[in-house]
Amino acid sequence: MQPEKKKSSFASQVLQSIYEASVIPFLAILTSVIIGGLIIKSVGGDPFVAYKGLLQGAFGSAKAWSETAIWATPYIFAGLAVALAFRGGLFNIGAEGQLAFGAVFSALIGYALPGWLGFDLPIYIHLPLAILAGALAGGIWAAIVGALKAYTGGHEVINTIMMNYIALNMTSFLVGGVMKDKNPLNVISRTPLIAESARIAPIFDGLRIHWGFVLALVMAFLVWWLLNKTTLGFEIRTVGLNPDAAKYAGINVKKIITLTMLFSGILAGMAGAIEVTGLNYRHELGFSSGYGYDAIAIALLGKSHPLGVVLASFLFAAMRNGATRMQFLTQLPVDLISMIQALVLLFVAADAIVRYIYRIKAKGERVTLTRGWGG
Repeated sequence: MQPEKKKSSFASQVLQSIYEASVIPFLAILTSVIIGGLIIKSVGGDPFVAYKGLLQGAFGSAKAWSETAIWATPYIFAGLAVALAFRGGLFNIGAEGQLAFGAVFSALIGYALPGWLGFDLPIYIHLPLAILAGALAGGIWAAIVGALKAYTGGHEVINTIMMNYIALNMTSFLVGGVMKDKNPLNVISRTPLIAESARIAPIFDGLRIHWGFVLALVMAFLVWWLLNKTTLGFEIRTVGLNPDAAKYAGINVKKIITLTMLFSGILAGMAGAIEVTGLNYRHELGFSSGYGYDAIAIALLGKSHPLGVVLASFLFAAMRNGATRMQFLTQLPVDLISMIQALVLLFVAADAIVRYIYRIKAKGERVTLTRGWGG
């Protein structure tokens, strides 16, 4: 009987942990939906019709599920990038620029490498190289910020914002100049189409969902495994919680900060690379606008846990994909979706409001996402 009691006690602890981790995000979403419904009602719309349209647009058919998964794929990668940095005590606001760099360098390898070599490559070589180029481009761009943080005390928030400007403007220069598609019919800033050997195949015929979505789920598992099952992950979490204690314990804090930003940038760069190789087959300016910034909200909503990031990514993807159907049925502005997303983030970030509304007592430790200027 004693082992069964212990097993039951462990199961109850797991359930309690899941409850404590999910209750605030769930109530934040519920509260946001209620307030959004009241606003829809106040402007003459029917909130039930609006939300029905939202659900139909996001999950009402196989095509809707496919499109929602397509939206979720870059969100998962970028959300994992921000969440990993959070767990290391860093605030990576540079996912937008890292994603753009990942996309442009992946596109470069995708369309130019066969010409440089003078022969075509098989897909099992060309495709991994294209994805790897994007991942390394994003990783190196983020690692610069990590090194500045570790060795000079430069704050990662300011540095990632500035690096975003540099990355986005460099990308604009390249795609509008030397990398621009030379086809005379092309009048916009975009690269040539990547080779067939650099493209990720769709999972199902007739649907756009591709194997990059599966890779995103695999990466979520690998990030969880890294953080919870490896020595490096323990060191990342320790530095994130208390860098002074980590240094006293013999952890190379500067190295860990730099590596954390490197891994974060790799994930963000993969978001751009997968969009190029799996969906767009080229890089166009503005294709990824907002992914990197939405990733911050996704990481917060997911409590910086890989599973939470996946679920939050699906929520944001469903809102983005279902917005068109909602607008068609109600003739309401699609900006309402952005408003609901903002409300979700507000209530998750200011969880004291949710706790006050639903009379929930605070429990457990509070995670500090960043440790101050130059800290």
